Amino acid sequence: MDNRPIGMFDSGVGGLTVYKEIKKAMPNEKIIYLGDTKNFPYGSKSKQSIIDLSKKNIDFLLKQNVKTIVIACGTATSQALEEVQSIYKVPIIGIIQPTIEYIKSKENIKNVGVIATRGTIRSKSWEVNLKSQIEDINVYNKECPLLAPMAEEGWVDNEIAKLTIHEYIKEFPKLDALILGCTHYPLFKKIIEEQMPNTEIINTGEKLASHIKNMIELSTNKEKAQDEIYLTDTECNFINVSYKLLNEKIELKKATI
Repeated sequence: MDNRPIGMFDSGVGGLTVYKEIKKAMPNEKIIYLGDTKNFPYGSKSKQSIIDLSKKNIDFLLKQNVKTIVIACGTATSQALEEVQSIYKVPIIGIIQPTIEYIKSKENIKNVGVIATRGTIRSKSWEVNLKSQIEDINVYNKECPLLAPMAEEGWVDNEIAKLTIHEYIKEFPKLDALILGCTHYPLFKKIIEEQMPNTEIINTGEKLASHIKNMIELSTNKEKAQDEIYLTDTECNFINVSYKLLNEKIELKKATI
C-alpha cells in the first residue's frame, strides 16, 4: 500500500471535473491539485510552451512527494504527455487513453465526435489514437475555444452557454458518442445532453478515475483524505466555480512554479 498523495494539474478549474470523479472513486486517497491559473488558457499556446509548463507543474507536484501524476487537462495530455513520460520516472496518466479503452469496449460506438481546445484538435491526438486502436471508427473534430474561458467565468448554465454550444455542435452528423476532450467541458454536460439527447456524452474524468483506481497502489487511510488545492494565481473566479461543481468550499494555497 502507498499512502503518498496523487498529484494532479490543469490550467485552471476544469481539472476539478477529474478531481471530482477520482474522489468519488477513491475518497480516501489524498489529492494535491495544481491549477496553473496564471498561465491560463493552455489551448491557444504552442506545443513547446505546453511541454514547458507541464514540466514545471510536474516538478512542483514531485516536491509534494506524489506517487503518480494525473494530467487533468486535454491540451497538456494531447501535446505533452509522451514527452513528460519519457523524462520522469513517476507514472503519468492523461485523459486520452482511458477514454479510448472505454470506447474499445463498446461495440455500438462507431461515429465519435470530439470537442476540445484549438491546440488539442490541431494536434490530432484524439483522432490518431482512436483510429490507430479501433477499426472502422469515424472521428469528427471540432475546436471550441470559447468554452474553457466561459467555464472559468462560471458561464456554464446561461443563455450564452446554450447558444455557444449550439453553434459549435450544429454541424456534427449523427453521433454515437461525443468526447468532452477538454476537462472544462463537463461543466457544460447538462446543456450538451439537452442538445444531443441521442448521443452518449463521455466525461473523460469518469474513465480516467476508473483506470487509475486499477493502476495505483491504494492508500490504507481509513477516512476521507484532506486534499490540498494550489493555484499559481489566486486572483480568479476559481472559488465560485469550484463551489458550483463540488458543492463545498475549498481552501486555496498559492503556488510558484
